[in-house]
This record gives sequence, structure tokens and C-alpha cells, in this order.
Amino acid sequence: MSGVELHKIGPDDADQRIDRWLRKMHPHLLQGQIEKLCRKGEIRVDGGRVKASTRLDIGQTVRLPPLRAAYAGGDPAAEADAVPEVQNPEGKISDKDREMIQNTVIYKDDAMIVLNKPAGLPCQGGSGQGDRHIDGFAPALMFGKPTPPRLVHRLDKDTSGILILARNVPAARALSESIRHRDADKIYWALVAGVPHPAAGVIKYGLLKAGGRGPGGEGEKMRCISPSEIMSTEGAKRAVTEFALIEAAGDRLAWMGLRPVTGRTHQLRAHMAELGHPIVGDGKYGGSGQENLGEGWGASLGGALSRKMHLHARSITIPHPTTGKPITLTADLPEHMARTWDFFGWDVRKAPADPFIFYGAGPKKRKR
Repeated sequence: MSGVELHKIGPDDADQRIDRWLRKMHPHLLQGQIEKLCRKGEIRVDGGRVKASTRLDIGQTVRLPPLRAAYAGGDPAAEADAVPEVQNPEGKISDKDREMIQNTVIYKDDAMIVLNKPAGLPCQGGSGQGDRHIDGFAPALMFGKPTPPRLVHRLDKDTSGILILARNVPAARALSESIRHRDADKIYWALVAGVPHPAAGVIKYGLLKAGGRGPGGEGEKMRCISPSEIMSTEGAKRAVTEFALIEAAGDRLAWMGLRPVTGRTHQLRAHMAELGHPIVGDGKYGGSGQENLGEGWGASLGGALSRKMHLHARSITIPHPTTGKPITLTADLPEHMARTWDFFGWDVRKAPADPFIFYGAGPKKRKR
């Protein structure tokens, strides 16, 4: 078949679901479309049929149908031939959910839509999620366009903040490439246990998926690997996170700025936990210590803090997919984090847009 693609899986692509691997290369595809291609046998691994949740191994060969045709200048005819019809019409979305997702929009133009994603709302469907996820709500974000916008990156279910969707195929390609090549500068805000010393630095632990998998692969946990052992540890991937203290509550808690130089699964959560300062509310990585009645970080806090995870994608600076000029987008704190900030008397208006500049690690000085 003309246009069929064959991809050899290398170390950087191994041990991830085929649907997520495919969406990195073809951000215009929706989850339902990938599943349909798998059911029809158009996507194969080493010649065999697969499910969207199938995990890839080093050395395997993935066969894809001619999807790149959809990139031909955004030609609707080519796109219709290359990708199955969208199966999730807006009519399936309740009025309440339609209003909710539309109220999360903080920026919109002809090329992209930017959301302030609520904590607790997944980006894509999984076991038990049904249609209540960003992908499922995408038809409510068409705003006169012929097709729903497409995700070009993801946030964990319990992480809030900046989430970008592309409104056409060329924009999806441009935005995805900017993120893949680290042309996008992301800054997260987090509340962590204790106060890191030094106040700023770089975490370079590699990440390796720990044993055991929950339903749909969502129950996984990442294990940190010493930088000196990354090359010799099978499946370990290089990961780099910059951190900077913004404000502290005594020695119990700290408001941190986090910059993911790489973009690994659970990277910020695993790195801060390895540093000994887990993100508050992160039960997976040791940040649920509010019930600690001793002398630990959670002592005496009791119910003053929400049990939800305190990790927020605060801002992103990225080349605009049409003009190429940098655009900076900022998302307000979610309600549960805003309450915590109010509790400690922290004023977001006084926070630096880039906390790393004060520690000599602004964007121009940063080494990737």
C-alpha cells in the first residue's frame, strides 16, 4: 500500500502504549480513531494485530497506514481519506459538561485553543473514565470549526493548568514539534513537603517504570535511577527537572517553581519525591502526609490543606503555530490550591513570572 510507514522501536520509544506513542507523531489523531485503526488491523506490530493499549518493546517494527496525507497543507479531502470519521458528536455531551469545558478556555484563535484544565479531569479515556475527559469534550470546543481540536500534549489527571489543543492539522504538527524539540518553556507551581536546600537546582535522576500495572496502565509508578546508572539500566530514560523556591511556610512546606527540561511520565512528581520533598496531595509518591500527628511536615496541618494534589501547570511560552512568534500563556490556580495559598498568605501577584531568573537559570542561560 502506497504511503505505509514502518517504524523500528528504539530505547526512547519502548515500554509505552502504542496509542500514546502514535499520538506523539500524529497529534491530529483522536483516541477513537486509533482504536478503530487497531480493530481493522491497519496498525500492526511485527505483523500482528494489536490493541491501542499494547505496549511497545525495543526492536519491534510498527506498521502504520498512510496517515501523513493529512498533513498535506491541511487539505480536508486528504484528511478525510487519511483519518476515520470522528465518532464523538457534541450531542453526547451534557449541557453541564459543555458549559464546564467551555469555561476552562483561556485563549482561542484560528490555530489553537488553550485550557486551564481542572484537577481530576483526565486528558484521555481509560478504564472507568467513560467519555468524561478532554478528548471526549473536544466536540464542545469546535466553536464553528468543522472538526474538534486535538491535544498536542498531556497533563496527569490530577494536575491542573495549561493545556493546548490544535484547531487544524498544520497547527497540531507545529505545536507538537515545538514541544518535542523543547522549544516550549513550561513552568509549574507546586506545594511540596519541607523546604529544599539548596533553594534551587537541577535534578538529573533517570526514570524507570516500576513493576506492576493498574487498569489501563494508569496505576504505574516511576522509579528514580542514579544519573551514573542510567546508561547501564535497561528501560531507564534520562530526565531533567529544574526547581526554584518561591516562598516557604517555615520549614514545613514550600511553594516551588518547577521546569521540566525533559517530558517524562510523572517526572516532576517522582523527582521531587526523590529529593525528599514530595508534592502535597500526591498519594502515589508520598505526598499525602496531612494526617501526620508527630513532628513531620504534616504535623498540626490537619484539614487545613486540601487532599488534592498541589501541582499546577502555571505557564508556557511557545512559538505560535502560525506566526512563529513566542506566545506566553498563564493559568490561574485551581480552587483547592488558591485556598492553600490564601491560608499561608501567599500573593500570586507578587510571584515572579520566571522564578529561575533569580537563581541564574533563566531561559537563555539554561542548558538542555
